[in-house]
Amino acid sequence: MAGIYLHIPFCKQACHYCDFHFSTSLKLKDSIITSICKEIELQQSFAKNDQISTIYLGGGTPSLLNATELNRIFNQIYKCFNVYTNVEITIEANPDDLNFSYLYSLKKETPINRLSIGIQSFYNEDLKAMNRAHDAKDSKSVISKAQDIGFNNISADLIFGTHTMSLDRWKNNLKMMLNFKIPHISIYGLTVEPKTAWEHFIKTGKYPKLNDKTFEEQFLMTQQILTEAGFRQYEISNYAQEGGHSKHNSSYWNGSEYLGIGPSSHSYYDGKRYWNLNNNTQYLKALSQNKIPSTEEVLSERDRYNEFIMTQLRLINGLSKTSLKVFDKKYQDYFNQEIKSLLLAKEILESPTHFWIPSEKRILTDRISQALFYVD
Repeated sequence: MAGIYLHIPFCKQACHYCDFHFSTSLKLKDSIITSICKEIELQQSFAKNDQISTIYLGGGTPSLLNATELNRIFNQIYKCFNVYTNVEITIEANPDDLNFSYLYSLKKETPINRLSIGIQSFYNEDLKAMNRAHDAKDSKSVISKAQDIGFNNISADLIFGTHTMSLDRWKNNLKMMLNFKIPHISIYGLTVEPKTAWEHFIKTGKYPKLNDKTFEEQFLMTQQILTEAGFRQYEISNYAQEGGHSKHNSSYWNGSEYLGIGPSSHSYYDGKRYWNLNNNTQYLKALSQNKIPSTEEVLSERDRYNEFIMTQLRLINGLSKTSLKVFDKKYQDYFNQEIKSLLLAKEILESPTHFWIPSEKRILTDRISQALFYVD
């Protein structure tokens, strides 16, 4: 089965750590929705022999769209694609948008059945440092509010590693999140991306550099606390109760085909990558001419091999030995040679069927994966 990702490129304000494409002006919102619907129509040959099993609205902040606006998009999807009866439909949402009236409209008027809520922290000092639009009061009330409305399939995000986040505070954040008894929690370590406000603040001395020791301690603390609470770290940043994993995001990691709609969205199908330009005005102009403003990339076997290594080793189940057989023998031989030192150092473990990174080494996943990348 295939998935659809929709990028909604609007936010109330810019989070200091974010490097995604968005605009804080909403004046083009209606035009963008119209163009998204046009792009869906132009892409209706995607997965023509398959069903759409997941739909994911990200951004940006999709919760800036009301139920009527969201249904314009959903109606177009159902018109143009064969949508699976039990489709998973997720919307990313900020706590400050999720008042009772809005939640009620999502539940009763749209087909959305899963919420991904950007909590990030339950403390105002952290939220202020991130420049989040909500406050701690919103963080502490929004999940219960959504549950009262009838949303049970809820994921919530937390961010660790900020200079404001002590070990005790991070432990409290995790404990408070567990009190809500939701099936999925995403835990992201702060990454200082180029050209973000956070990078500027570090360069100018307003914010201190990230503390690697604290980052590691909080990562390991997360594993311990969430695992003891019955969550499984099925991907390096994602924890779920039994049956609570994200079907949409899992399709990315497992190499399934997906279609990206909207400015800056990415797609993968027919062995190719596509990405739309990240300019709202140019996106609108292209769609007004019935053109999809995307760039195409045919992945080389080396790129496919390296990407496969990267995604599979992020998963708790790791990499299936038989799955490597789809690659040319030179890549298999290279892998078998390079993995020896990682096995010796116990940075990778193996069974008769799989290779995987042990839990205590998962903080090193990027470095371990790169050691197996094929370089010409």
